Amino acid sequence: MLNNKGFDLWADGYDKCVGLSDEDGTYPFAGYKQILNEIYNRVLARKGNKILDIGFGTGILASKLYEQGFRIWGQDFSERMIELAKEKMPKAELYQGDFTGGLVKELEQNRYDAVIATYSLHHLTEEQKISLIKKFLTILDDDGCIYIGDVAFETRAQHDSCRVLAGDEWDDEEIYPVAEELKSLFPRIEFERFSFCSGLFSLKRYLP
Repeated sequence: MLNNKGFDLWADGYDKCVGLSDEDGTYPFAGYKQILNEIYNRVLARKGNKILDIGFGTGILASKLYEQGFRIWGQDFSERMIELAKEKMPKAELYQGDFTGGLVKELEQNRYDAVIATYSLHHLTEEQKISLIKKFLTILDDDGCIYIGDVAFETRAQHDSCRVLAGDEWDDEEIYPVAEELKSLFPRIEFERFSFCSGLFSLKRYLP
């Protein structure tokens, strides 16, 4: 698993690397562009313009929303990624911080119409994922929605099958979400599969 310095070094070639895997239909990024496009269209169709992007990287998705007039907040742990994203979104409020420890306090003070996390939450343990999703729900506006696009699977069996298929390419340090397991904790979470190794979770704010 890359740390923040590793992502700093990878930042300038990140989009190209992801794009090659997506175009080849290979693990881990098969379906990547489809997922980002789907989130983009869903956010455009919703009311409100306040977006929080967790692990925004170079800003490939957030910058497209920014160009459409959305207000962007974000957190990433790579200083270089933030620099590249800031070039695309000079008025965005972007913070450096390791989200395995939660959100920086500045982001907790706002309410958002959508919270986005694309290919970032697999760096968290299961417990950290659950804690962060619960936090997301508390900072959503009443009609807000969480969108999580990632290497993800409907069942543990699909997860294990992909692991065998990926062979030596599989990253044992990354913890990919499994829908059937998240649904036991968040019954209203929805999951849509986009490739053999990717999917999109969506969860609207609801009162307990």
